[in-house]
Amino acid sequence: MSDAVAHNVLGSELVPCSYAPLTGYFRDGCCNTDDSDLGAHVICARVTAAFLAFSKLRGNDLSTPRPEHRFAGLKPGDRWCLCAARWKEAHEAGCAPHVVLESTHISALEFVLLEDLQRHAWPQKNAAN
Repeated sequence: MSDAVAHNVLGSELVPCSYAPLTGYFRDGCCNTDDSDLGAHVICARVTAAFLAFSKLRGNDLSTPRPEHRFAGLKPGDRWCLCAARWKEAHEAGCAPHVVLESTHISALEFVLLEDLQRHAWPQKNAAN
């Protein structure tokens, strides 16, 4: 991992995604990446039940605890650094989770369109709270 300041898809400094659960390829709470991150874990998503079910069907069970990996399993509402390709796949299948743009690494734009990420931005600016 580089010592340079990482940027998000909005062009500003990358903001942490989640410390609980502790996420990121480097388990530093951020969607940081480097050449060793072959999965490009760069999209900070707020996972949903639909996405977790989709991911499990695709062979990546993110909801089952794996204590041997110090992983408690995700539940709907958790934030997690997702692989860009998995988010894109979920987007194309109609079940992409919301994205935290400030916490999504700029390299995500090598895989997905900014407009697609913006349409799934959390919190939705036009949504009622």
